[in-house]
Amino acid sequence: MSKNNTLFVRPEIIVEPNRNAVAEVQRPLSAFEAIYRISWIRKTAILLVLALIWEVYGRWLDNSLLFPSFSETLHAFMSGISSGVLLQRAAVSLETLLIGYGLGILLAGLLTTLAISSRIGNDFLETLTSMFNPLPAIALLPLALIWFGLGTGSIIFVLVHSVLWAVALNTHAGFRSVSNTLRMVGQNYGLKRFSLVRSVLIPAAFPSILTGLKIGWAFAWRTLIAAELVFGVSSGTGGLGWYIFENRNQLETANVFSGLFFVIMIGLFVENLIFAQIEKRTIRRWGMQH
Repeated sequence: MSKNNTLFVRPEIIVEPNRNAVAEVQRPLSAFEAIYRISWIRKTAILLVLALIWEVYGRWLDNSLLFPSFSETLHAFMSGISSGVLLQRAAVSLETLLIGYGLGILLAGLLTTLAISSRIGNDFLETLTSMFNPLPAIALLPLALIWFGLGTGSIIFVLVHSVLWAVALNTHAGFRSVSNTLRMVGQNYGLKRFSLVRSVLIPAAFPSILTGLKIGWAFAWRTLIAAELVFGVSSGTGGLGWYIFENRNQLETANVFSGLFFVIMIGLFVENLIFAQIEKRTIRRWGMQH
């Protein structure tokens, strides 16, 4: 063969695997790592640390009238539970809260559906939220007294105000974030207005809707306790807010803290059991959140 026609062969490089080196595909978790992955254990540990700090500071301060320790608060809480007073006051508060919360969600749903159905509805919702959302619900208490008088009606009115705008804003923002592709798919299936909202927009926007529900719940809880402080003084009745105010007047600081502690416990229960289960069965199940 001539020099110009010489066939050059590229040498192949073959790397033999190292048989002695064994890669670690999955390392078994240690006991600490396995426990650390459980969410409720981490949260319980945080609560225990906070309770320990509370106990240490209360004992160091050594002034039960100013700041009772955690053990004193827990003793007052158990006494209130065993006597039935705390449970009765909590039942009154929760009954009123659920009525106001439900009405606020219903009105928010109607306003949001109207907003995504027409331009005038969108302008109407944006105008109302700009006007009333910055207005504190507690500022409406004097008007509620004039319009509805003393009693549950006035408290429900301010609760609806505190829930309505938070839920409506987050729901509307969630609907606006839904892609046009999903909207067109629903329209191609013949869905219009309410059926489109129920079958397409609500599932796609549910993360924002759930956030609005959480914020509305927190706003309603705070507004209820503040309103009961006022209406309890006026009418002599009330729930946990009135229990806190009543014991404050009697300088029973441990009972005041036990009432606040019960409010916190109810908040933790709703957040970590009710809302967490809703999130688990919807958003995480649908693959919309890790």
